[in-house]
Amino acid sequence: MGKRQSRPWIVSDELWSLIEPLLPEPGPKLVAGRPRVPGRQALCGILFVLHTGIQWEYLPQELGFGSGMTCWRRPAAWNEAGVWEQLHLVLLRKLRSAKKLDWSRAVIDSSHVRAGPPGPKGGPSPVDRARPGSKHHVLTDGQGIPLAVSLTGGNRNDVTQLLPLLDKVPVVAGVVGRPRRRPDMLFADRGYDHDKYRRLLGQRGIRPVIAERGQPHGSGLGIFRYTVERTIAWLHGFRHLRIRWEQRDDIHEAFLGLATCLITYRHVQRLC
Repeated sequence: MGKRQSRPWIVSDELWSLIEPLLPEPGPKLVAGRPRVPGRQALCGILFVLHTGIQWEYLPQELGFGSGMTCWRRPAAWNEAGVWEQLHLVLLRKLRSAKKLDWSRAVIDSSHVRAGPPGPKGGPSPVDRARPGSKHHVLTDGQGIPLAVSLTGGNRNDVTQLLPLLDKVPVVAGVVGRPRRRPDMLFADRGYDHDKYRRLLGQRGIRPVIAERGQPHGSGLGIFRYTVERTIAWLHGFRHLRIRWEQRDDIHEAFLGLATCLITYRHVQRLC
C-alpha cells in the first residue's frame, strides 16, 4: 500500500478535491459565536482521531483542527448525508475506468472487535460472553479492494450478512457497457457454509466457493481468501477501529465508511 505518511491525518489537495463537492451545505448558525470550523480542518481532526485512537476531548488544540466536540459532530452529519458512500463510489469508478477492479471473484469475512460502552449493534462476544463487542463484516474484490462493509453485534452469525453485503455493493460504471455490481464467484470460510445461501447465490448468478464444515483444513481457498483478511488488517490499522469506543453506532459506522474510502483511495493512487 506504499510508504506510510508521517502525518496521515493531513488531507491532501487531491483527496480534498474529491470530498469537498460531496459535503452538504452547513445550516445557519443558531447563535452568534466563533466562526464555523472549515470542513477541511474538521476532517483533519477526524482523521487524527481515526489514526491515533485518541479520545475526542483530548484532541490537541494546537493542531488547529477545532475542538473535539466540533469534530465529533461532523462524522455523523456527513455519514447521514451519504458522503462516504458517494466518495467510495467515485473511487470505485476510477478503478473500473482503469480496469483495475477484479470482478472475477469476491471474498467475504468478518472480524470481532471489543466494545467499550454498550450500545446499538453490540452484543456478547462469541468467545467471551462477559465482554460486549461488535463485528466488522467486509466484502472485497479479488485483490482486496473493499466493495462493502457493515457493522453488527458481536453475536451475529457471519452468514446473516452475506446477502446484505452483496446488496450494499454499489452499481459501478466507468467503462462502456452495463454498470456492474455482481462478482462471478464468491469465496468464503466455513462460517458461511449453508445450502440455502449457496442456492440464493446461484440464483443471483454468483458461483459460491465456500469451505465446508467437517472437512480438514488446507482446502486451498486460503490463497484467495487472504485478501479480505489483509483488508481487515488494514481497517484495524486505524487505531480508532480496533476497539469500538463510540456508543453511538452511526458514528462508528461513519469511521468505518471513512476508513473504507481511505483504503480504496490508496488503491486508486497505486493502480490508476
